[in-house]
This record gives sequence, structure tokens and C-alpha cells, in this order.
Amino acid sequence: MTQKEKPKKSLSREVLSWLSLLVMAVVIALPVRAYLFEPIKVDGQSMCNTLQDGEVVIMTKPGVLLGHLNRGDVVICRFPGRSKSTTIKLGAVLDIETVGSTLFVKRLVALPGDAVAVQDGLLYVNDALVDEDYVDYPSWADYPRQVLGEDEYMVMGDNRASSHDSRARDVGPITRDMIVGHASLVVLPLDQIRVIR
Repeated sequence: MTQKEKPKKSLSREVLSWLSLLVMAVVIALPVRAYLFEPIKVDGQSMCNTLQDGEVVIMTKPGVLLGHLNRGDVVICRFPGRSKSTTIKLGAVLDIETVGSTLFVKRLVALPGDAVAVQDGLLYVNDALVDEDYVDYPSWADYPRQVLGEDEYMVMGDNRASSHDSRARDVGPITRDMIVGHASLVVLPLDQIRVIR
């Protein structure tokens, strides 16, 4: 009997050890994901040819948390009215409501107070032509000159001919709290690893 009891104790210790390791990993992963970085999969063609559909990018968050946003940054953002709410029923007493948002990868083209326009497929910020050598597919439609408010940011996809972005009426300029992070590095597929510019 003594020999059979020892394996039970070591098995329970082993399970406890694995469980504590799992809890420790979650405790470390949550703040890393919330404040440092997380992987995001590109879905769609709106950032071609800078980013391709299906690529996995690392989104870094410290720069955005510290307010470091510049024209030309590739950012991960949310759009107005694109939140998803899910309620998880755990019984009469405990229901958990989770709110998530669809994330978009776009280029930050204008900051608060900037005047922005698209004419003949070319971007103008503060009435000066912006050199955008990363745009292979220019816009087919003009966007009339607009001056952004004090908490308004303009984002556009690099594939201007096929991007749903701040030019659309149902999106418009976004606010600072809708910008989640910077798209910094492509990590998958492995043969396409590169810094995002």
C-alpha cells in the first residue's frame, strides 16, 4: 500500500506544479499582451503591397500608450460602431459580458489640426503633397479638404483603391482611444519576416 500511495502524491504534486506553471504563464501573458505587444493577423487587401492578406504582424503598444503617433505610422485601430458584445451565461447569479472590437491595420496619414485631402489619387496634408512611395494602388475618388479636430486622426489603407478607412462616411476620422498599437514587424510567413515601414 505504501508504494501505491507515493505515486499518488507525486502525481498530485506534478499536477499542482503544472497548474501553478500555467497560472504563472497567464499572469505574465496578460500584462504583456495589454501593455507591450501581441500578434495580429492581417485580413484583407487594404494594406497591399505593404502588408499581404494572411501575414501575422507584431503589434507593439508602448509608443501609442506614451502618445507617440506620427504621420506615416502603420497602426492597429478600431472603427466606430464595430464593437462585438458577447454574454457568457454561467448561471442565475453570474453572467460575464465581454466586449471586443474588430481591429484594422491602416496608415496614419493626418494628425489633429491637420488639413487633409486626396486629389487625383494624391494625398495632401496641410496643402503639401505627401510622397507615398508605398502606395501602389492610388485612390480613384477624391476626398475633399477637411481640417481635423483636436482629437481626430485620419487613417487610410495603402491600397487606396480598395480600402475601407477614414474616407468612408461610416468611419470618418477616428479618436486617439481608437488607436491600439503600431504594426511593427511581420513574423509570418517566416520567409517574409521584415520591419514594417
